[in-house]
Amino acid sequence: MKKIEIIIPHERIDNANRILNEFGIRDEMSFYQINGSREKTQFTSVPVGRTNIMYTPKYGGRTKIEALVEDALVKKLVEELLNKLTTGSVSDGKIFVYDAYEVYDIGSGKKTELNI
Repeated sequence: MKKIEIIIPHERIDNANRILNEFGIRDEMSFYQINGSREKTQFTSVPVGRTNIMYTPKYGGRTKIEALVEDALVKKLVEELLNKLTTGSVSDGKIFVYDAYEVYDIGSGKKTELNI
């Protein structure tokens, strides 16, 4: 079993969700909004109030999707995500893949097997 993390711009979450659903990943997924430094991305300065002060944001928002995926599906899923979510820009996002070995139930404290 693998855990994948997909960090993408907010406007691409529907596309990513559609791809995950095509691979049968529906209930094993969660997503949330994150903020972080994006030095490689061009920001536009915006005026603040009625003064001539310009503000250039240092941090930008993204959506982070986490999902548990069976080992046999990971390679095909990542290839599909790369093909469908890319625009060729450095700010398209990242995909991280980790091994998921075991899970613990917080209520009982027992270790259980990862079964989807």
